[in-house]
Amino acid sequence: MEYIDFEYLQEKKEWLKREWSSKRPFHYAVLENFFKAEKSDEIHDNYPKPDVKWDGTTYIHQKNKFQKSVFEPGSLFDKVFKELNSPEMLKYLEEVTGIKNIIADEKLFGGGLHQSIKGAFLNVHVDYNIHPETKFHRRLNLIVYMNKDWKDEYEGFLELWNMKRKERIENIAPHINRMVIFETNEVSFHGHPHPLNTPDNISRKSIATYYYTKERPVHEIAGEHNTIYVNTQGSKGTIKTFFYDIKVLKERLFGNNYIRFLPLSKP
Repeated sequence: MEYIDFEYLQEKKEWLKREWSSKRPFHYAVLENFFKAEKSDEIHDNYPKPDVKWDGTTYIHQKNKFQKSVFEPGSLFDKVFKELNSPEMLKYLEEVTGIKNIIADEKLFGGGLHQSIKGAFLNVHVDYNIHPETKFHRRLNLIVYMNKDWKDEYEGFLELWNMKRKERIENIAPHINRMVIFETNEVSFHGHPHPLNTPDNISRKSIATYYYTKERPVHEIAGEHNTIYVNTQGSKGTIKTFFYDIKVLKERLFGNNYIRFLPLSKP
């Protein structure tokens, strides 16, 4: 592969399998150096800046997040996502996770490039469980972060939560070339709920791909639902959500030149 360091991934496969299998209440793993070093720098240096060509829709439970999932054929990011969705990568993920017959989403629904700017947050949630078009089951998220010299005071940590215990189980800094994979089910709560505290010229960048199967274990099946959010910040989270509820309502009523009118996510 041109971008993914697949030889390195093969070397780390057994370690990654052990990491994945050991995690509870849902499976996940974190791996450094996912892309080849020189390609990681190339991806970082060519990562597009947020502008109106991105989807900048405001939602109740997230702020200042931009998404891009359509790329020119043959372009750098078109090649990157083709590798992430390649048969070799799907087979590798099956071997690591034990999930059989994984299917890529070439349309990158909800995925692609994600970029957040100062003040951004994404409340803790579980993801939608059924692809809106194919009706396949969403089973796996893969995220690669693209942030050089990221400082802890910037916030933006990916938080993983055990909501049965009301306990944060991971607090993962979004450092460049760090890959996180985790299964998506009814208990895989995650997000970055603390507003970004970055300088104006620094954004939080990531590459996200989601994977599906036609079926899933019976004990994991739930009724089809959109993203389901929870408040992990007490009264502070309630106030934050209230103000963005108002902002969302204004945008739905008055619109702007890049808003898509989508159903509101469940609270």
